[in-house]
Amino acid sequence: MSAAEPIVVRLPNWVGDVCMALPALAHLRAHGFAPICFGRGWARDLLAGTGDDVRALPKGLRAGAAALRAAGATRGVLFTNSFGSALMARLAGVRAVGYRREFRGLLLGQALRRRATHEVDAFHALATAATGVAAPLPDRLELPLSDAHRVAAATALAGIDRFTALCPLATGLVRGRSKQWPSFPLLCRALVEAGRTVVCCPGPGEEALAARLLPGARLLPGLGLGAYAAVLARAEAVVANDSGPMHLAAAVGARVIGVFSVTEPERTRPWSPHGTAFGALARWPSPVEVLRALERQT
Repeated sequence: MSAAEPIVVRLPNWVGDVCMALPALAHLRAHGFAPICFGRGWARDLLAGTGDDVRALPKGLRAGAAALRAAGATRGVLFTNSFGSALMARLAGVRAVGYRREFRGLLLGQALRRRATHEVDAFHALATAATGVAAPLPDRLELPLSDAHRVAAATALAGIDRFTALCPLATGLVRGRSKQWPSFPLLCRALVEAGRTVVCCPGPGEEALAARLLPGARLLPGLGLGAYAAVLARAEAVVANDSGPMHLAAAVGARVIGVFSVTEPERTRPWSPHGTAFGALARWPSPVEVLRALERQT
């Protein structure tokens, strides 16, 4: 059996997008490639269970190109759409597959036109182009968890058995509007009053805001992404904005409800048989609607 060919992979810059690229990474592995993944510093912990070589991408065009060149691969896949990422690959001598965006077509080894489809499908199409092998798109994301991830989650959840995880925070604006569902406080209060344990895993500096948005919730701060994913995997159900935690929950097979209004569910709904999307473009779901869905699931 021949050794797998190394291939440079430029990971997306957001947690949710990396989760949605998991089927694409699996496709590369299944068809003779060994991904050498470059991305943000947190990506190594998130993808620790995959066995992939995950490296932090240095800042700066020249430093980044040098890091890609040092990987020793001549082929690549760009899950990012920027001109800079295509130029970096070109300077590194990497013939990369990517989408024809931001006038970067001439810098790519293979430039594809993006179809209006779900992000999972879009990432998978890039991997398919790189391998030259067509394969069915899986109906779910699969994020392998390491033993260390599971141990950290078990430690954080000591004394907590059954719980609902709420993920009320979402960074950034879309067309000037926040992706944060305004009804998280009402939902949390209703769950706590019904005797259910609510858990939230705020990131660094998010503890005070999470406590304000989720009255009565148990906060588990300080977890890495892998441990966070392992916590979500143990939840009875997860409710999240269209954000990294929503896709993280989908990637570990949790029952997840995604709440939408400023983004399109058709493009970023939770990719899982256990995932559902509530709301629509310019219409948030009501807390009653989400609460009833939770009651049906648990």
